[in-house]
Amino acid sequence: MSRVDDLLGRVTTYRTVSAALGAVLTAALLLALAGKLHVEPVALGVSVVVAVAVTLLVSLACGALRRVPVHRESSVITGLILALLLRPSTAPLDLTVLAAAAAVAGASKFVLAVRSRHVLNPAAAGALAVGLVGVPFGAVPATWWVATPALLPVVAAAALAVVVRTRRGLLVGTYLVVAGGVVTVRLVGLGLAPPDALWTALASYPLVFAAAFMLTEPLTLPPRRRQQLTEAALVGALTVTPFTLGPVWSSPELALAIGNALAFALGQRRAVRLTVMGHRDVTPAVREVAFAPERALRFRPGQWIELHVPHTGVDRRGTRRVFSVASPPGHVDGIVVAYRLTPAPSSFKRTLTALPEGVVVRATSVGGDFLLPRRADVPLLLVAGGIGITPFVSQLAALARAGERRDVVLLLLLGPGDEPPYAEVLTASAARVVVVAPTPPAVLPEGWEHRAAPLLEDAVLREGVPDAHRRLAYVSGPPRMVVHARRTLRRAGVRRIRTDAFAGY
Repeated sequence: MSRVDDLLGRVTTYRTVSAALGAVLTAALLLALAGKLHVEPVALGVSVVVAVAVTLLVSLACGALRRVPVHRESSVITGLILALLLRPSTAPLDLTVLAAAAAVAGASKFVLAVRSRHVLNPAAAGALAVGLVGVPFGAVPATWWVATPALLPVVAAAALAVVVRTRRGLLVGTYLVVAGGVVTVRLVGLGLAPPDALWTALASYPLVFAAAFMLTEPLTLPPRRRQQLTEAALVGALTVTPFTLGPVWSSPELALAIGNALAFALGQRRAVRLTVMGHRDVTPAVREVAFAPERALRFRPGQWIELHVPHTGVDRRGTRRVFSVASPPGHVDGIVVAYRLTPAPSSFKRTLTALPEGVVVRATSVGGDFLLPRRADVPLLLVAGGIGITPFVSQLAALARAGERRDVVLLLLLGPGDEPPYAEVLTASAARVVVVAPTPPAVLPEGWEHRAAPLLEDAVLREGVPDAHRRLAYVSGPPRMVVHARRTLRRAGVRRIRTDAFAGY
């Protein structure tokens, strides 16, 4: 799985989702050509073009009117999803309905938005709108035709890629358990054998598709994991529970809209403008950028921030990236993020590195559950791989500012010749620091220790932290490093491990 993480980490989440949707549509076209799917191939092609084109054009028009940048790939994804929800057709009325759904979806990102953050999943908003308004005039609502046994293997594989890339396995699993469980129990009550009932729930209901491609949309999720799981359970139950609210009847798109509304009520639902204050090289390999937010930005040490940095010549990594905040709340330098400098950086990193002071970018989301326990008497073991030190820098700096002393051991894993980043912050925290690297750093701060190893090995952990088994462990870094460290910790008897993997960092 770590190799899959590495592969998917080389592309953005948006590119992963669009490629996965493209694979589903390609499979649908091939099955239609083979007569295995009751969809006209020409109608499918026309529907995809109409859905994507209208969504993108309306998004661009709204962006121009509002004078805000448009995330084009996000609009393409919305169009592809709509093409899989509304039945493909070349009939003028059906194409008009599809175009209307796409127009609503594209506009909803700007009209149904609060401080530059859309409230509803755009595809769900478009499908819901045409269902409410168009049906009385003879329009066919969203049929979610993608939910068919013939397509399930491809949908499941595509969904798995999205779940691995977004790390939303628990969220998707919660939705599937609740929704699938309700449907299975109901079908068993109607006389189906349990295996047949479960197969029907997964193959003939749009559960897998809705969970992976719509529920996981980051901009409509609440910031904390507990809140996300609550939303997943609620949306899962509403998806498969028949009900009516006046003229409104239950549907997957309505369930998603209700869940989005709940998420909006729970989270910080506004984009925040950040003004570049300055740059500095933390080490020759690590760059830091400081921003001044236009207003107070609520976050807790260890959480992440998503930055939107529009630029020309965008590569496959896109215009949005997630960074752990490397500064404590209320820091004099505002919001600080750091990243590795590589020989061939992405277009995003090149642009971020070159941003002059005074330029404004946007923070589109803040969240995460990589948080230290509130109890100060819990002994901690922090394991950081390279740039994975950033959430710990925020946490340890916050503890030092508060004058709070904790029993903390930090294992800092470095590559050959790497300098330890944020040495002054780590030293001031009074944490015991053990550098794990093939060779000692050129400068090892006083009081720090060095253990010679390329990775966190059993002997290093046993000798360096003999009481690791009694500590609450946190691991932050690249996915493969996180997987390896977690296994090493398990072998040492550590049972409480929390991880924060930087996919594609």
